Amino acid sequence: MKKVFFLFLAIWTIEAHAQKNLTPEMLWKLGRVGGETITPNQKNIIYGVSYYNQEINKTERNLYTIPLTGGTAKQITKATGGESVVSINQKTGAIIYSYKGQLWTMDENGLNPKQLTSYADGLENVRISPDAKHILFTKDVSIIKNIANEKYKDLPKSNAYIFTDLSYRHWDTWEDGKFSHVFVADYANGKISNAVDIMKDEPYDTPQKAFGGLEDVIWSPDSKAILYVSKKKYGKDYALSTNTDLYHYDLLNKLTLNLTDGMVGYDTQPAYNKDGSRLAWTSMSEDGYESDKSDIRVYDYKLNQCYNLTKDWDETVNSFVWSNDYSKIYFLAYDNGTEQLYEISLEKDLAKNSVNNIKEVTKGRWDINGIIGQAGNTMVVSRTDMNHAAELFKVDLNSGEVSPLTTVNKTAYAGIAMSEIEAKTIKTTDGKDMLTWVIYPPGFDPSKKYPTLLYCQGGPQSALSQFYSLRWNFQLMAAQGYIVVAPNRRGMPGHGMEWNREISGDWGGQAIKDYLSAIDEVSKEPYVDKNRLGCVGASYGGYSVYMLAGIHENRFKTFIAHDGLFDLRSWYGTTEELFFANKDIGGNYWNANSSKSYKDFNPVEFVKNWNTPIMIVQGGIDYRVPVEQGLEAFQAAQLKGIKSKLLYFPEENHWVLNGQNALVWQREFFDWLKETL
Repeated sequence: MKKVFFLFLAIWTIEAHAQKNLTPEMLWKLGRVGGETITPNQKNIIYGVSYYNQEINKTERNLYTIPLTGGTAKQITKATGGESVVSINQKTGAIIYSYKGQLWTMDENGLNPKQLTSYADGLENVRISPDAKHILFTKDVSIIKNIANEKYKDLPKSNAYIFTDLSYRHWDTWEDGKFSHVFVADYANGKISNAVDIMKDEPYDTPQKAFGGLEDVIWSPDSKAILYVSKKKYGKDYALSTNTDLYHYDLLNKLTLNLTDGMVGYDTQPAYNKDGSRLAWTSMSEDGYESDKSDIRVYDYKLNQCYNLTKDWDETVNSFVWSNDYSKIYFLAYDNGTEQLYEISLEKDLAKNSVNNIKEVTKGRWDINGIIGQAGNTMVVSRTDMNHAAELFKVDLNSGEVSPLTTVNKTAYAGIAMSEIEAKTIKTTDGKDMLTWVIYPPGFDPSKKYPTLLYCQGGPQSALSQFYSLRWNFQLMAAQGYIVVAPNRRGMPGHGMEWNREISGDWGGQAIKDYLSAIDEVSKEPYVDKNRLGCVGASYGGYSVYMLAGIHENRFKTFIAHDGLFDLRSWYGTTEELFFANKDIGGNYWNANSSKSYKDFNPVEFVKNWNTPIMIVQGGIDYRVPVEQGLEAFQAAQLKGIKSKLLYFPEENHWVLNGQNALVWQREFFDWLKETL
């Protein structure tokens, strides 16, 4: 027996030594898995996998298929360039897919690829009508001439912009007068004809810029109408409002009807049931509040009634799908620092629906962050946790059991040491319980002392759940020898709507106290080196870093702020989505009764107290938190004689999307921590 034990111990020791701590380079070699669809016979799943090539600084995506019962995956596309599934023939299984702006077809096993369309301008956001007689797609259309060389034809080399109204830029792009419109055309055997712009001459976008996609435009089940999402506002009205609506375009009479007229918040993600008798979508009620409670609404055409299915449920909905028999709706929502799958069982009389009809299907320390499709009692989903990138999983809808389907990164993870993750409950200064994730280095030894990082989440109303990021990756941070403390402070979803709402207008108040409660409590542990505490974060997290740098009372030895808000006055004067600023910091700064945010909660007001090394990261085309925020902070630190570093990315927006830039970001991030912590 002893021989067996020691043999096991020897094998375990060899395996443990074979594992390595995660590095940025290893992280970027992982396959990125994204689900596409379930085949009509419900036997196979089609999904995509992307791999990053550091040498050429590009990502290549191909399609794969795997049986729903599990087994060996098969690659079905190999051409250079990303492919995505548009539709699958119900009888033959032939796949129509989008590739380099055109439609292609191939057999269900990936053989015999053939180009179907040769549309001159290319096709985006393509949907083929259920009767296969029509096609819809989107493309940009020039509506307003605000570039000088368009207005003055004799000055073709001028690149000046001319504006007389907001919004003159958005996210990472200057307004060039072009708007994304929905087109509908006749379609037969790859031939597209008689294309019509159903938004002709309108200065509005579908999909919504900057992040809308195919979910913003759908066909009615009878192929007679198109439903699309648009915020039909322009200029200052656009910058000040979140009011998107659902528009119904009738192909026969060419008339457009606003289905959500009078509903003033975000209305998005429309989806019909099978016969078109009911329409579901997600809806917010408050204009100007981008993080308002998102509910599932259903309109019953037979009864001419609209119902809010989740109005009494104390959480917010992320996305949803109808069940295959249309008796239920499955949706995703945050729950206590995780993202889970839920279901709503629909009463025949929707007026009788209540919170009792809502059931949490899954429960675990993970994020169910994508619904791919349903086959019988199985739902295929995408799942992550803080130690693992996304893979596809199966959920038993009866038991809630979750089991793996794809294993794209299994071999890679076999050689990577994992982190232990603990969920701590910490009392806040106002006596409430706050979930705080604590991520420990691989091979954590409680008898040793570790440098520790307080992570400040952005948003400010984004969830701090079991996500797996290519940049803000907790597994990667812990692998470099740091304990990471990640509080679910005020403002985050998954803890009830009151907790979620409390941060609006109180950026520098209770949420900042929550951060300090978390780091102070965890610092009581004997394995935390109190003399080596760091604080890091981006966006609102970067704002939090700047605030804490002025009030931390020497708790921290170093700071890193990425695209943080440094001076709320100059930020209000240069940011683009003013509805966000008006809601979250209380409006403009020149009003006699301007918000206390500009004084009590403005990081620039506390620079006089800065005394700690700080690294500042700033994107050059970040128009949400424009470049002067990072430059002002760096200049202040330099003029005060504080050890500081500026990492500037001229062509990155609010995120770092270029692969080699992201590797630079991570190398500089950890170099700074080694140098200052």
